[in-house]
Amino acid sequence: MTSPSASSATVGRDHSPVDHVLIALDSALRTVFAEHSASKPCPQSLTVDSTPLTEAEKRHASALMRVNHVGEVCAQALYASQALGARDASVKAQFDAAAREENDHLAWTEQRLRELGGRTSLLNPLWYAGAFGLGWLAARAGDSVSLGFVVETERQVAQHLDGHLTSLPAGDHPSRAIVAQMRDDETAHADAAMKAGGAELPAPVRGLMRLAAKVMTTTAHYL
Repeated sequence: MTSPSASSATVGRDHSPVDHVLIALDSALRTVFAEHSASKPCPQSLTVDSTPLTEAEKRHASALMRVNHVGEVCAQALYASQALGARDASVKAQFDAAAREENDHLAWTEQRLRELGGRTSLLNPLWYAGAFGLGWLAARAGDSVSLGFVVETERQVAQHLDGHLTSLPAGDHPSRAIVAQMRDDETAHADAAMKAGGAELPAPVRGLMRLAAKVMTTTAHYL
């Protein structure tokens, strides 16, 4: 099945407003409801076999990986809306490329959740819709602000993933390998957006973003 980012990659062509709406809806449905395939091997295949986990450790790891999966659902929404609203073709192409890499993260976390016996968030449609709206607002403010939003978002995500590396069971090598690779990729996305001209966001905006992320991660841990 086509990845969510495959739909967003077509946005650069000439489309009517109705076409844009249909493309955005297709991307949303694929992200929230479809199974996802990664273009790169899952990092856990490069690690030693996982140490057997207790049931409590499995539940804890599942909750953390569900949160990370929600983050990737939101990433697809953000990049889809920001690509849709980008004014410069190179910025649009950068958002599309990042979305394709984030789709790997989406597939990896989804796969690991199945292996742990866990489930994805029941609120994924809500998370996607909210993130899409935020990305669209950032895009409407201009490419430099939209890129700055990526910088701050990815920096916060990388810090969040560092926390998960501390919290995951020491013997859960597959989950730890996935999270470590995701952290490195998010840092690279932040650096790329900064080099492309991302503007530093005001401190109150950065604070609100941290608050919104805290609400999302706390809720997704359980739901």
